[in-house]
Amino acid sequence: MRTRIANARRLVVKVGSALVTNNGEGLAHDFIADCARQISALHDEGRQVLLVSSGAIAAGMQRLGWATRPHAMNELQAAAAVGQMGLAQAYETTFLQHGLKAAQILLTHEDLADRTRYLNARSTLRTLLDLDVVPIINENDTVVTDEIKFGDNDTLGALVVNLVEAEALIILTDQKGLYSADPRQDPAATLIAEGRADDRRYEAMAGGAGSGISRGGMITKIRAAQRAARSGAHTLIVSGREPESLLAAARGADIGTLLYAVETPLAARKQWLADHLQLAGSLILDAGAIAALKDGRSLLAVGVTRVEGEFERGAAVCCRTPDGTEIARGLSNYSSSEARRIAGHGTQQIESLLGYINSEELIHRDNLVLL
Repeated sequence: MRTRIANARRLVVKVGSALVTNNGEGLAHDFIADCARQISALHDEGRQVLLVSSGAIAAGMQRLGWATRPHAMNELQAAAAVGQMGLAQAYETTFLQHGLKAAQILLTHEDLADRTRYLNARSTLRTLLDLDVVPIINENDTVVTDEIKFGDNDTLGALVVNLVEAEALIILTDQKGLYSADPRQDPAATLIAEGRADDRRYEAMAGGAGSGISRGGMITKIRAAQRAARSGAHTLIVSGREPESLLAAARGADIGTLLYAVETPLAARKQWLADHLQLAGSLILDAGAIAALKDGRSLLAVGVTRVEGEFERGAAVCCRTPDGTEIARGLSNYSSSEARRIAGHGTQQIESLLGYINSEELIHRDNLVLL
């Protein structure tokens, strides 16, 4: 199972507040620098890494002189606004020392629940990865409300896994992994080396919530692993305090707790596309487009002869032959009105027809499944 992590080209790494802020005492610049060094080494191996980092609120609390985490939403937002400045600067400085550029991405639940914003976020992250930029992702705590907050960055890490089709989620924490009981209270507790992410017994083993600095605790990591597994990704929970732990984990070392997915990322995503989406419209294809899809390529506007139904960008649509047979389904990069205007036209004409171009493909092959 760990071989898949060792062979993974795209990884999401999540680091917790306790590590990033020295348990709330201020930004842990040594840890941040070492994390950047290890990510740089993975980058040199040809691997893409997205970093989900907690720490903005904790860093802001330290700068504001607050010893305990506030409960009022406006105070949490203020702490995040203050702390995010130093957090972003620390990451930018350390990655530049290794010749890498970093980018700050702040997300809310609405960004991933809304189809259009989901595709925008996905497109931005994929572009950054193509440009060899390391995305540093955090929840947008300065605007979050009770109704839309992720609740913890473990969940955010799992959602990012799905967003970019990563093969693995590595969670760096202040514990060595998941234990059979809380090791702080039960000296007989043993480390769980590996198991299925969907094994519900692990929730009982995870214990309570996190510290006064962090939101989560082990239970949120278990649930994040369950969510990541639905995208076909393995999750590895390891201690961020151990030397070279990120590199060791990413290279398949037998450390921490591996919670593995049963299906591969591609199989899981294809299953989701095939079975769990309500179709909003249809695209009628010509023979050339049908052949292209069967050859594993994306759907281009030039191969569409007719658009049926009304749908927004990001909607699930089916692809049909001229006689009405459904051969594929996927997520459209354009709305129905846009698709009608560009149908039958080459990619180079999209910008002149619409005044802009969202994507070269009407449906990208990663968001399309043949039936």
